[in-house]
Amino acid sequence: MSDNEERWDSLTDEILTHIFLSLPIKSIIICTSVSKTWNSLIQNSTFISTHLHHSYTNTNNNNNHNLLLFKLVTQPANPESTVNNKEVYLLYKEDDDDGFTEELTRFFLWNPCVRKFLQLPHPNVRCATHIDSDFYATIGFGFDPTTNDYKVVRLLTFACTNPRTEVEIYSLSTGEWRMLSSGLVPQCALGPRQPRAFLNGALHWVAFRAVNVNKAHHFVLVFDLGDEVFREILLPEELPPYTHDGFLCAYVSIYGNSIALFHDDYSSLRLNIWVMKHYGVVSSWTKALSLPMTYQGGFASTNYIPKAVGFMRNGRIVLEMNGGHLMSQDLKTQEIKDLRLIGYNYNFVDAYVESLVLLDKAANHILRNVEGIVRHTTLFA
Repeated sequence: MSDNEERWDSLTDEILTHIFLSLPIKSIIICTSVSKTWNSLIQNSTFISTHLHHSYTNTNNNNNHNLLLFKLVTQPANPESTVNNKEVYLLYKEDDDDGFTEELTRFFLWNPCVRKFLQLPHPNVRCATHIDSDFYATIGFGFDPTTNDYKVVRLLTFACTNPRTEVEIYSLSTGEWRMLSSGLVPQCALGPRQPRAFLNGALHWVAFRAVNVNKAHHFVLVFDLGDEVFREILLPEELPPYTHDGFLCAYVSIYGNSIALFHDDYSSLRLNIWVMKHYGVVSSWTKALSLPMTYQGGFASTNYIPKAVGFMRNGRIVLEMNGGHLMSQDLKTQEIKDLRLIGYNYNFVDAYVESLVLLDKAANHILRNVEGIVRHTTLFA
């Protein structure tokens, strides 16, 4: 051991921890190469948990960024089969002209900051285990601050005469899937791949409950990751409870410290954007913007707006135009910015906090390094 290593290693773990917590992620990772002692301390699960809690509770610091994940294309390994198809994604940081891509063949938790991703085990409910059942899945992912754990939530809607929903949860700490008791799951249904919003330790989706054959009641379904209980938030009173075909085309997004609702009103051909100014207060729903769903050229033109993707932390909304063309718009000034990106179905925008999660995991058959992406940091599904 060199004199420099001995001098640095003479510092107590308490002092080193205090120093490391004040450093940006990239510097902390570099510190793992300084000495075996530092490497051992930083990769210790206790320090990783402490750093995660520190980052999560200091969300106003520079470690809190906005992340845009865009699906670029699906590349079939075999054109005649959907098995082992590769989905190519672009990770793009707000106000940054650069991004990077990665190919994924299954369901992963990914932390580009430490250049590792974890392939999840097969869930309990899948086509192979329910051959005779017609169901589709909606995914949610978030951090539970009460247990310092990340969780993946699968809501499975079984399409039948009386639709039902089952829920299974994956915990990063246990590495396993488990079914949520059926008595805790509300009788409702969600659309396939329904967009979700994670806020205040809870996941949010737009769900519906059948009133009769032609009518459905829609609401925001909320699942608390800590208590693992569901609750509901009513939609704006001005929205119709159902449409001519029985369903409301609406989905949620994060909006600052609250949520927003995107409503595709096909009767008026307008995209209506509602924001809940005070989280959980139904009377605070306010229509923030109404955009025509078609500009000059009609539905076939590149100016057609088929979908609002989500809000950035700076308050701009990301819009997906025809052909996957992505742009952002300022709600106050109406100024539009071309993101110079082309997405391909199921794009989303979310905020993330830098963490060292997965750093202590060994590289093996389910976990491998991803090169060249240290400068971008997040963990998400």
